[in-house]
Amino acid sequence: MSVLAIGLSHRTADFHTLERAAVPAAELEKVLHELQQAEHVQEVMLLSSCNRVEVYAVVETFHGGLADVSEVLARQSGCPATALYDNLYVHYAGAAVEHIFNVASGLDSMVAGETQILGQVRNAYAAARDAGTVGRTLHELIQTTLRVGKRVHTETGLGQLGASVVAEALAAAGDVAGQHALIVGAGSMGALAASRLRKAGVGRITVANRTLARAERLARNIAEQGVPAAAMPMAGLAAAVAEADLVICCTGAKGAVLTADHVLPREDRPLVICDLGLPRDVDPTVTAVPKVGLVDLETVQHRIETYGTGGSSRQIARATGIVLDEVREYLAGQRSAAVTPTVTALRKRAAEVVDAELLRLDKRLPDMDTDVRDEVARTVRRVVDKLLHAPTVRVKQLAAETQGTDYASALRELFELDPASPVVVSSLTPNPQTDGETQ
Repeated sequence: MSVLAIGLSHRTADFHTLERAAVPAAELEKVLHELQQAEHVQEVMLLSSCNRVEVYAVVETFHGGLADVSEVLARQSGCPATALYDNLYVHYAGAAVEHIFNVASGLDSMVAGETQILGQVRNAYAAARDAGTVGRTLHELIQTTLRVGKRVHTETGLGQLGASVVAEALAAAGDVAGQHALIVGAGSMGALAASRLRKAGVGRITVANRTLARAERLARNIAEQGVPAAAMPMAGLAAAVAEADLVICCTGAKGAVLTADHVLPREDRPLVICDLGLPRDVDPTVTAVPKVGLVDLETVQHRIETYGTGGSSRQIARATGIVLDEVREYLAGQRSAAVTPTVTALRKRAAEVVDAELLRLDKRLPDMDTDVRDEVARTVRRVVDKLLHAPTVRVKQLAAETQGTDYASALRELFELDPASPVVVSSLTPNPQTDGETQ
């Protein structure tokens, strides 16, 4: 079993394609189950953010897993398979580990070094865990991934300046000091937008959300930070837009929640709408309304390509070095762990041989003193343990240090531990040709 990463992002696809491939929160569990039910997929997690859609799967074979996952993504997006394949990137085994470490560290983000992606990876894992599509392999990988992401940001300072898609969108929107901002969506992106608005000196904030309780919770948090804030249901969206100077939409809904019908013509002041949703939260026709400007993810990407953003080259180089070190350590640990069932089987085989020989001794010397018999047994077991100690320790070290050499297979072959079935070596039964009584 190996990890396969398949996805598309701002680096490989235009936003129209990304929008079609995005998986809304309401459909995430269904898509996860569809992926896991594929023939070659054992475990799966799906990460869908404002600029990427990625599947991490534990698969039996590379080509089988690739075909299974690609088929589900194509069906989910409604794109012709060939059109989607042209935008996909694929990473397998060690390359997949390196990729997710880079993603969690912010090194693959639109805004280099942004920290929000770490929370998005955590949320994607939690959703897959709740859906029952995560097993031991993905659990261990994601726990390590989260630790690596934290380490990169702590040791390099990446993200300390608060670089993010939200920050870039607000920079494109202009000066917001003293303005009235409307945030549509009370999730993590909405909370981040509120934080950036507060630092930019916004005058007041209104939060609109489909679930009013969540909007009220975010509004309370904003007010506690010193900015006047109120919550409202989505039913009053048009009235709230009319009062606002700036609207930030980040709902994660499947379709547009803000259309031209919600936006009235203005004569006295302009309105800037920031659409941070993928799929889009805002119908682009709003720009036909006088004095209304739209900042979307394509605007943000163009701004980044023009002006640059994120961490310094020194920070990025340091972060890349940390990721590579962590990848080597993780893969070494995986190789060492892969030998453990075989080592366990070898020790089990040795114990069974000792037990068989002691039983044969009892039959030949039935009158042996109990104390003597126990001492003989302890001695034989000590001899076997000492003989096995060095090779079993060394085989784990060699497996961790050396790529391309299958030491587990060598052990199974040398000690007849059923080399054709490495998965079940830890539950083997004695070989009657070698473990039974001989004359």
